[in-house]
Amino acid sequence: MYIAYYDESGDDGYPKYSSPLFVLSAIYLHYSNWKNILNNISEFRKQLKINFNLPIKMEFHTKYFILNKNPYRKLQISDDDKLLIIKLFCELISNLDISIINIVINKENISPNTSYNVLDNALKYSIQRIENDLNKIDPIKKFMIITDQGRIGKMRMTARKIQRINFIPSKYNAKPFRKEIKSLIEDPLQKDSKESYFIQLADLVSFIIYIYSIYKLGINKISNRMPKNIDKRVIINLMEKLKGSLNLNATKSDLYGVVYYPKQK
Repeated sequence: MYIAYYDESGDDGYPKYSSPLFVLSAIYLHYSNWKNILNNISEFRKQLKINFNLPIKMEFHTKYFILNKNPYRKLQISDDDKLLIIKLFCELISNLDISIINIVINKENISPNTSYNVLDNALKYSIQRIENDLNKIDPIKKFMIITDQGRIGKMRMTARKIQRINFIPSKYNAKPFRKEIKSLIEDPLQKDSKESYFIQLADLVSFIIYIYSIYKLGINKISNRMPKNIDKRVIINLMEKLKGSLNLNATKSDLYGVVYYPKQK
């Protein structure tokens, strides 16, 4: 039995949207490793408290942390130390017994005047790849989803739908083929991200993937509010640190296994 924790960066709106990308990140792990991984994260947070005075129970929301928004502003952590903390998080993640799949929806590739459900497609592609990965390990393996509260209704609808009927594009045929999801159990369950270190890690990964994708796709500039010490070189370095836990087999078209949809025509 595996547990998949989800979080996202960007908004899932279309055709009206505030971000050109939507990133959905899933961190999944075997239930038998859950306690040991949680203990490692807890010890890591205790060390951050000692070294940087970052409260152990304070939710770590990466974007707000980097942009020095409340509640982090009062901590008076320097930009250099913030970047160091992010690097340490990435090193931690890479050494945990977890796997990560990242789906990026590039709204600029969506064909004009078409109906496109951003979250529905991102979640569908993510679940398919988790199932593919688990099938390689053991076809009878199952997994369940835990996610933040914001989009639970939409995610529940998608998860139910692809267990009943699911079409996958074929590499060799113009027509897609049916392959219903078999390994997912239960509806996605919600949990407040404040109460889950795992969802907070998924948030951090999705934020880094978002910035990495902005650079990779060259579709938008990084916000002017971003600290000057975070540039393309730094983001690639963070991706390299995460590489140990990224599912590199999710796609062959990206060095870090990041999956992009819709495909560029």
